[in-house]
Amino acid sequence: MAFKTRITEMLGIEHPIVQGGMQSVGYAELASAVSNAGGLGIITALTQPSPDALREEIERCRSMTDKPFGVNMTVFPTINAPDYKAYAQAIIDGGVKIVETAGTQAVREIWEMLKPHGVTVLHKCTAVRHALSAEKAGCDIISIDGFECAGHPGEDDIPGLILIPAAADKVKIPMLASGGFGDGRGLVAALSLGAEGINMGTRFCATKEAPIHDNVKQAYVDNDERGSFLIFRSLKNTARVGKSAVSEEVVRRLAQPDATFADVAELVNGKAGRELLETGDLTKGVFWAGMVQGLIHDIPSCQELIDRIIAEAEAVLDQRLAGFRA
Repeated sequence: MAFKTRITEMLGIEHPIVQGGMQSVGYAELASAVSNAGGLGIITALTQPSPDALREEIERCRSMTDKPFGVNMTVFPTINAPDYKAYAQAIIDGGVKIVETAGTQAVREIWEMLKPHGVTVLHKCTAVRHALSAEKAGCDIISIDGFECAGHPGEDDIPGLILIPAAADKVKIPMLASGGFGDGRGLVAALSLGAEGINMGTRFCATKEAPIHDNVKQAYVDNDERGSFLIFRSLKNTARVGKSAVSEEVVRRLAQPDATFADVAELVNGKAGRELLETGDLTKGVFWAGMVQGLIHDIPSCQELIDRIIAEAEAVLDQRLAGFRA
């Protein structure tokens, strides 16, 4: 059984399951595996060291799948900002027709570059008001990201059970539900709440094709639903990361009066995170992880994972829910 929604029709995919863009994880190996399994795989643009490298990665992914895939572009204020427009041009030159975006309102300049080339823009938001603003600005799909998610959940702390239907009541374009999804029960729940598909990040990290060290994948399995920390709360840039000795130290340091980012910079910088993912040494930095770790019990292939999610969703609809009807 296939689940046909506006998401599957707009993106040209078999199943309403999208792999979110993830820094230092969204390479062609993972994106192509997800796409080949019937979902939508996504390359992370800024994981590549240059726009030319992104062009090569797009071509590499295209050589590994004949199915649709996308590219993620996240725009955040930073001291040494990359040339976002050059990366966007690389996406256009590569003929990519689906782009996931996130970040500040500056991302709209990227939309203005992409839209004339027939690109479908999928924008990730953590609040209903931001989703409505993105819809008004011409976005095609909203990915509404609940408090459970890895990465940046925003500052409102609204979980998916409330955020998804609250957004569905007001947003007219198709929505993906993000944050806390990892199995068929979650897919059915998302569809019931008003979304038309799910976006998964953490769950796809714990797959065979994810280009990260086995020690990190095992950490996702070993952690439970309590296995994450919120960091940078005091800096108004909240992020959810996996529980480890390093992230615990980050929390401790930032709890001190007048703590600043400089107090934890060596623990949380991108170089440290990349080294952790590559070497599996969990003392080298922090790793993104959501509450969905409590639902991760194995490390399947992307094909096995997506097939399982669809089979579980079918069973929920055909057996569990059908059994409740009088």
